[in-house]
This record gives sequence, C-alpha cells and structure tokens, in this order.
Amino acid sequence: MNWKNQVVLVTGGTGSFGKKFVEIMLKDFKPKKIIIYSRDELKQYEMQASGFDHPSMRYFIGDVRDRDRLQRAMQGVDVVVHAAALKQVPACEYNPMEAVKTNIMGTSNVVEAALDAGVKKVMALSTDKAVNPVNLYGATKLAGEKLTVQSNAYAAGSATRFSCVRYGNVVGSRGSVVPVFLKQRESGKVTITDDRMTRFWLSLEQGVRFVVSCIEQMEGGEVFVPRIPSMKVIDLAKAIAPNAKVDVIGIRPGEKLHEVLISEDEARNTIELDKMFVVQPAEAFWFGYSWQKRGKPLSDGYRYSSDTNKEWLDVDGIQKFIEPFEKLYAAGKLEG
Repeated sequence: MNWKNQVVLVTGGTGSFGKKFVEIMLKDFKPKKIIIYSRDELKQYEMQASGFDHPSMRYFIGDVRDRDRLQRAMQGVDVVVHAAALKQVPACEYNPMEAVKTNIMGTSNVVEAALDAGVKKVMALSTDKAVNPVNLYGATKLAGEKLTVQSNAYAAGSATRFSCVRYGNVVGSRGSVVPVFLKQRESGKVTITDDRMTRFWLSLEQGVRFVVSCIEQMEGGEVFVPRIPSMKVIDLAKAIAPNAKVDVIGIRPGEKLHEVLISEDEARNTIELDKMFVVQPAEAFWFGYSWQKRGKPLSDGYRYSSDTNKEWLDVDGIQKFIEPFEKLYAAGKLEG
C-alpha cells in the first residue's frame, strides 16, 4: 500500500491516538492528505498551534453523530480511521444515551458515509472492554464492532471494506490511570480498586503502528488483536510511586478484575500469527478468510485474558514504559 497516494480521515483526530497517528503518518508515511474530523474547535486550534500544521493537513469541525457532515468530509477520502468515542466508563454509565449516540449511532454514520463516499478502507478502534462487557462503554464498543464487521455485507458489491482493531489499555493516554497515579504520588498515597487487578498494556506508538500495519493487510471483516503484555495494577502503582502508601478502595461498578481480548467462543474463528491474532467473521460469506493459510487455528477453549497471559511486565519493565510520561508530567504537559 502506497500511503503517499492516500487521503486519510481520522475521526476523533484531536485525541491521544489521533495526535500520535498523525505524527507517525507525517514522519514515516507522508500521505497525500490527512483530515482531522472532531467536534471541539479549541482542541483543533491547540493541535494546530502545537505544530500539527503540515500543508497536507485539513481540520474539519464535525460530530460523528452528524451523518451529513461525515459524508461531506469523506468526499475523495481513501482510508478512514474511526477513533472517535465516549470512553470514560463512569461518564457512559451516567449518560447512557450519549454513549449509545456516539459509540453506536456514530459508528453507523461512519459506515454509511464511507459507503456513500466510496472510501476504500475503514478501520475502527475497539477495546478489550468489548469482550464479555460488564459496563455500558464495553457494550457500545461491542455493538460498534459488530456494526463495522457486518457492514461488509453491504459493501460486498462495492470497493469499501471494514475491519476493527481491538487492544488493551494505552499507557498515558487521555483518561488513563498513569496521570492519576503521578498526581496522587505528590500526596504520598495512591488509590487502586483491587490489588489482584490485571490489565493488558501497550504504548501509544505501538497501538498506532499496529493500526497502520492492519490497515495495510486488511481484507474486510477481521478484528485484529495484538500480542501485548499484561501487568498488575499494583505493580504500576509501585513503579510510579514506590514510596507512597497504596490504599485499596474496592472495585467500582462496571469494572473487571481482569480483561479479555479474545473469548473462548471467538477463539473458534481466530487465527494465531507471530505478533497478532486475527478474529475472522463468524459468517464470512463475502471475504476475509484467507488468513487460514497464514497462521494456525487456536486450540479449543483458548482464552486470551490479562491474568493468564504468557507475557508480563514487572515493576522494572513498567518503569521503562512510563519514563516518557514522567518527563511530560514534570514539564506540565501530560494530559489527564
């Protein structure tokens, strides 16, 4: 895939993922045009003022809830990366219809607009919270995944293809626990909800490069899952604030002890490769099944869970991950 010929649109482009995606695109891939599509004019202004003002960049004010605006923005677009979402679990629980309108209806609008505009590839970002969801955020992301994957049935007679990437917690992203622990460290006490809790972990750059690689390889209908390490949340607290007291406050509503990236039922349709898993559509009467020849099927009953993962980050490994965020926090530049 020659990115230099591609026009790329990123929904939610002013977020943590969007900024890093654009940074890597401009540095390494140099697409013909990058369109930032988001609803906050201030964030767009701040992003542009912070150096994201390359001649190939365009800024569109618009909400994924607005299908007409999406259709206008997608004219002449080759690749859409759908990163826009409401993702704070408590906010989604308290404002359930807002989560549904953005994460489900917004995804539907992205799909419809991409089909109407003749976009070639749409990659939607998902989360481990979508597997066996216990909160509304996870449920809306599961619905968004299903909408995206099954929309290939509409696209079978056209050029448009839809796939998803699903991964775990991103170190230091907006709303992540890293900025919270860094701030709590100053008081001498950090709070965690349960000392048994584990999470999948990857850096923002790893996430972006995985998405780019999957866009290049996608046929349509796949859910791509990276092989990533797990870590214990208590080890994260120790890595950030080794001298602070750890206060265990109890698990919150809608929170899991451990996260799952591939369930036992999905494993039946999943192919294992060296650096990732590919969940194939259960009913692929269109395309997306050539992955069978590139990897091996998973064993019966396989479950990719953060507590039984074979790869782990210890305290030292976590410290290496968070070093860049320590520097940003010290400089007052880390977004919470």
